[in-house]
Amino acid sequence: MSDIPSRTAETAAGGAVDGDLARARDGDDIAFTRLVEPLRRELHAHCYRMLGSTHDADDALQDALLRAWRGLARFEGRSSLRSWLYTVATRTCLDVIEARGRRALPMDLGPSSDRVVVGDVPLTDVAWLGPYPDAGIADGPAGPDARYEQREAVELAFVAALQHLPGNQRAALLLFEVLGFAAAEIATMMETSTASVNSALQRARSIVAEKIPSPTQQRTLREIGDARLREIVAEYSTALERGDADALVALLTEDVTWSMPPLPHWYRGLEAVTDFAVRVPLTTCGSWRHLPTAANGQAAVACYRWNDDAGAHLGWSINVFGLRGRLIREITSFIGLDHFAAFGLPASLP
Repeated sequence: MSDIPSRTAETAAGGAVDGDLARARDGDDIAFTRLVEPLRRELHAHCYRMLGSTHDADDALQDALLRAWRGLARFEGRSSLRSWLYTVATRTCLDVIEARGRRALPMDLGPSSDRVVVGDVPLTDVAWLGPYPDAGIADGPAGPDARYEQREAVELAFVAALQHLPGNQRAALLLFEVLGFAAAEIATMMETSTASVNSALQRARSIVAEKIPSPTQQRTLREIGDARLREIVAEYSTALERGDADALVALLTEDVTWSMPPLPHWYRGLEAVTDFAVRVPLTTCGSWRHLPTAANGQAAVACYRWNDDAGAHLGWSINVFGLRGRLIREITSFIGLDHFAAFGLPASLP
């Protein structure tokens, strides 16, 4: 008898969905919104994984939902509404990839610099990878057949590796290993054969495996614990605010990297990173303030730089940390105030 209430609730929920679907087909946009709203966050994360940009994900999801609204009459119910919406979103993202290509990090463009490059100029003709706010990421796997946790699948190393895949391979890998769809379902979604999907998966897995370090950041974060994570963020922020090179260096691994898209130059190794840090952020950038945040399932901090004209610290970059053990092995500074709004961060600090 204990199953009766839950089954009754499931039946009622299913009836509500069916009712909204019928009303949406008749042109009720409020009913359509109710249908898609529970799936909006995971669909947005999927678009980010496909495209490597929060802004592109915003546009792609909006376009996909518009396509779904206009094409709802063609949804015959042979698959779930979730599967159909993922089909529309994936095809929308594939159109964007075909038109724009892939996004990059500075290490995709060339070797690291041994010494500081003063006056580095942003490259505006490169489509740069961007950060993703943790508020949009669900915990755990998306389904029982998914190989990756949702947070693992937005880690910078994973999303950067995806950018090296053709669109069809990127889509197949995400739909199969992140979202848990079956190969036959994916073949229907992508209008191809199951054999083609399996072939795309094999090639995609090989390329991604070469580019992703082990262990994942999720495993590292679980091992070091929240207390040490807060210490790392606080100690990094304090070191920059005080101009303390020794305190900063004490937080870094010997093979640390520091990149700053859209600046093309990047640094590898403690000597090169220290040279850059001492010559630029610690001495010539003026006063800093910081707010802790979280991006791509990783530790992060929002950096604010003093601006005399504004009389305030203005948003400068979202710095995302890759950790090894209890130290920082990678700093990716996503420069640009345009990143801050997606994180719910203020544009300035008085």
